[in-house]
Amino acid sequence: MSLQSTDQIADLITRIRNAIMVGKTEIRVPTSKLKVAVAEALKDAHYIDSCDVEEGAPRGTLHIVINSENAPARITEITKISKPGRRVYANVEEIPTVKSGRGIVLISTSKGIMTGKEAKKQHLGGEILVKVY
Repeated sequence: MSLQSTDQIADLITRIRNAIMVGKTEIRVPTSKLKVAVAEALKDAHYIDSCDVEEGAPRGTLHIVINSENAPARITEITKISKPGRRVYANVEEIPTVKSGRGIVLISTSKGIMTGKEAKKQHLGGEILVKVY
């Protein structure tokens, strides 16, 4: 089995989406700085419970707890916006709102990955990575 994925973020959100669909409460994925940043942004926005990196020999493992054992998942929909074949960029005026402000978009800016609301506060644009509701 190969640990290499072409699109790391797409792999991460697909694993999260599949875990929610079958009722799992946690997942483990091979780690990278980008995956950790996305997971931290989801944790800060209260869409997942926790995330931590478990050190390993060739590469560490990112452990994500989606929700507690008897609670429903807080993520209803999670989709990748910008893809390797079609990147989607937005300046500060073009950052979309999701479900009238009830959802978030994660944006890769020059100051790191942040939510659309944080990017608007700091007057930053960037690549729109993920839409979460």
